[in-house]
Amino acid sequence: MKKEQVAHCRFSVWYPLFRTVTIRSVILPLPDNVKEYLLDDGTLVVSGREDPPIHAQEGSDDAEEIQWSDDENTTTLKAPEFPEFTAKVEEAISSLGGSVFPKLNWSAPRDAYWIAMNSSLKCKALSDIFLLFKSSDFITRDLTQPFIHCTDDSPDPSLDYELVLRKWCELIPGAEFRCFVKENKLIGISQRDYTQYYDHIAMQCEEICRSIQEFFKKHIQYKFLDEDFVFDVYRDSRGKIWLIDFNPFGEVTDSLLFTWDELTSGRNLKGDQSEEEATEQDYPVFRCTNSQVTVQPSPYLSYRLPKDFVDLSTGEDVHKLIDFLKLKRNQQDDD
Repeated sequence: MKKEQVAHCRFSVWYPLFRTVTIRSVILPLPDNVKEYLLDDGTLVVSGREDPPIHAQEGSDDAEEIQWSDDENTTTLKAPEFPEFTAKVEEAISSLGGSVFPKLNWSAPRDAYWIAMNSSLKCKALSDIFLLFKSSDFITRDLTQPFIHCTDDSPDPSLDYELVLRKWCELIPGAEFRCFVKENKLIGISQRDYTQYYDHIAMQCEEICRSIQEFFKKHIQYKFLDEDFVFDVYRDSRGKIWLIDFNPFGEVTDSLLFTWDELTSGRNLKGDQSEEEATEQDYPVFRCTNSQVTVQPSPYLSYRLPKDFVDLSTGEDVHKLIDFLKLKRNQQDDD
């Protein structure tokens, strides 16, 4: 995988070419000070949040205990503000219907969905986006190591980072598929949410494969900037195919139900196809989870924190926060 291939998968590169077959989106340049804020390792203070103040009843223990420090040097952490950028984001969100799916040049913060109040990537304000981005390893990789798996020694291409806001659509995980293209031929299709079993995929696999193949030949083949690449699609309830994203053809991209050795070498690639299917010209291999026995936990679970940590970080449970402050005060008293 070469650096040029990774650069070609940037959203702003492919979106103008395939605008008519994908979800409506807005691309905003990411200012340098916003990038620095996203990479700041300090305490997670989310810019733009307007949480109402918490008032304890007079005479209650909570009202007394919450003042747990008399240190005059104690300062309140305050997130930086980006008024001009915030205004552009708010305008873009409004133009897209009020709710968006955010990402950077390549990645979305799928590994951080658990920290959002709604346990979703659905965002209605810049503060929602910042919370997800600052909690995501995928976003950090985009910003710091976008060419980490590339094998060529050429200089890193010049990059302008961008915030991508996509119109929010309720996509059913069982209708998403990942497609692998080598030398401009569609060689493999994998169920995207491979950790779950879906009856309709098992029963309609030939129809799904045929419709994706037709979509590829009509809209994608020979139109993308590389001959080796990966693209994701969504098949709606009417059977229409929508383009979701492009990814590099290499280990930086999850191969799902395939292995990269199979995809790059071709060995054992058609081992699970019938002889008739395997001999059909340009027929891609289609793989899905075909039994509930093979159901697995979500790969994103490893990124999650205990619920108590989440409640503290978001301020969702005030009582836990007060208990935490009491504990810290007692520890200071013991010291």
